[in-house]
Amino acid sequence: MAQHISASYRGRRFYFSCWILADENGIDISLFNELGAAMGELSYRENSVNLSSAVFPKSLKPEYIVADFQLCFYDPDLLGSALKDCGLVLETRNDDRRIFKGKNLIIEIEKTFGAVKLVNHLRGYSYTLEGEFL
Repeated sequence: MAQHISASYRGRRFYFSCWILADENGIDISLFNELGAAMGELSYRENSVNLSSAVFPKSLKPEYIVADFQLCFYDPDLLGSALKDCGLVLETRNDDRRIFKGKNLIIEIEKTFGAVKLVNHLRGYSYTLEGEFL
């Protein structure tokens, strides 16, 4: 489906459009700027992640993008179990999710009709995905 992304990192705002295909086989994301020019593609299959982009910095870890997507959309019971193995705790209320390391809130995910907002307090970024996925 088509989605719009608005992101914030280190006081700067970024806007993208994207096409996302996510199913039991993996995740494919194509990113475009506001004018429709291709900015990059991400593919996740069988525990292998690939990001090809001439625009995004090489320091951008595609594994973080996949992890954020999984935190937002994957089954909360399976996520809770996987996060527990990493020393993290997942709390859910309705469709909203909060992830803690000890008593420290590190990630908040708020879902509303047509939007998902993720705030990563640990790494200092946030973004909102808007589309028809709920």
